[in-house]
Amino acid sequence: MKFERIKSEGLAHLSYFIGSENESIVIDPRRDCQVYAELARRESMNIKYIFETHRNEDYLIGSLELKKLTDAEIYHGHGVDFKYGNYLNEGQEFDFGSMRLTALHTPGHTDESLSYTLTDLDTGKEPVMVFTGDALFVGDTGRTDLYGPEEAPRLAANLYDSIFNKILPLGDGVILCPAHGAGSVCGGAIAKRDYSTLGLERVQNPALQKTNREEFIKFKLQEKLEFPPYFYKMEQYNLQGPPLLQGLPVPKPLSPVEFRAEMEKGAVVVDTRMPHSFGGTHIRNTYSLWLNGIPSFAGWILPYDKPILLVLEEKEHLETAVRYLVRLGYDNIVGFLNGGIAAWYMKALPVDKISFISVHDLKNKLQEHEEMTLLDVRKKKEWDEGHIQGAKNIYVGELEINLDKIPKDSQVIVYCDSSRRSSIATSILKKHGYNNVYNVLGSMTAWKNAGYNTVK
Repeated sequence: MKFERIKSEGLAHLSYFIGSENESIVIDPRRDCQVYAELARRESMNIKYIFETHRNEDYLIGSLELKKLTDAEIYHGHGVDFKYGNYLNEGQEFDFGSMRLTALHTPGHTDESLSYTLTDLDTGKEPVMVFTGDALFVGDTGRTDLYGPEEAPRLAANLYDSIFNKILPLGDGVILCPAHGAGSVCGGAIAKRDYSTLGLERVQNPALQKTNREEFIKFKLQEKLEFPPYFYKMEQYNLQGPPLLQGLPVPKPLSPVEFRAEMEKGAVVVDTRMPHSFGGTHIRNTYSLWLNGIPSFAGWILPYDKPILLVLEEKEHLETAVRYLVRLGYDNIVGFLNGGIAAWYMKALPVDKISFISVHDLKNKLQEHEEMTLLDVRKKKEWDEGHIQGAKNIYVGELEINLDKIPKDSQVIVYCDSSRRSSIATSILKKHGYNNVYNVLGSMTAWKNAGYNTVK
């Protein structure tokens, strides 16, 4: 058997390539899907089937793209009106080489959610792996709030039944293969450990300690997870099938004059440099979104109806930025600033900056009762675990729709845990006319390392 787990960084999306003899399958492929075709070619295998665990809401599925490359058949569950592929029934089996994949209907995260068991027919009839999609993760279970608060109790009950009555009875030795790892927005507490078994989860997974059905439902309903606005776009695309890429977009290298012309026509600028670089100097009215933060935060702040321009730290970062964006459906990437920010200011074009403040200077300002708005842009869960006294909490992804809560007539000092999310926040504030804005260097990490107190 050939087994490959493909991890899409940032989104923490996990997809799988499994092969036997000269046949293979792919489970939950990403949109930039050449990686699976290359694996099949390297192993001299044909990709026979493509399986989806559910209609994903956090990234664009690559099934149609991969079918275009391989002519493999696509399968997914009943429960939503897919416009492509084939529906599967409970217990339906697919053989490839000496392997057998069997579909299990495991609703809860969504109604159409499927898990798949994998059996090696050469060694026995019992499953050796289970691909659980967003039903069961390492250290966590799938969120049950996607249909709204009215439907959450029903989904939580379904998830309990799926996990305790279908997945766990497969056996403690069965290897767990979920659709996401730590950092995904599809779970609140996914463990950083990548590998597990059903037996380990039965013992170690906090949610699975709630063996009583009503306790489990109550536990799930107490979860408070962010709901990025781009989820709606992903659901729409993944129902109909995303537009075919047929290769990654190739943004044009633009001179500063050409770049400015695109800005004047309405393009949105994303500066992918690190916060200290962005703070030092940047093009006015641009978003600060460091390269590896694109998968987690682009969907919160970038519109889908405007072209995108990129400012890069290094030209070699271009492909990574493009891959991150197209996985979220941002295909209209028209160009990047050739020569980087230096090319811009060497042409004497207008620039801006973000002021930084150390935690020691912030501490002094607080002790002197200096007038300010101290803004914590971390998640509610992080805020609840400890924050700086006197701060107000607005999550960075929701800042742009809550600007009315931040006065413009005082200095605004922003922190997160590391200065990265706060850099996004300060760029948003700058775009909306807040001029007296500071980013706290090191943010909460530095604050705690300095020995300063937090409150809950």
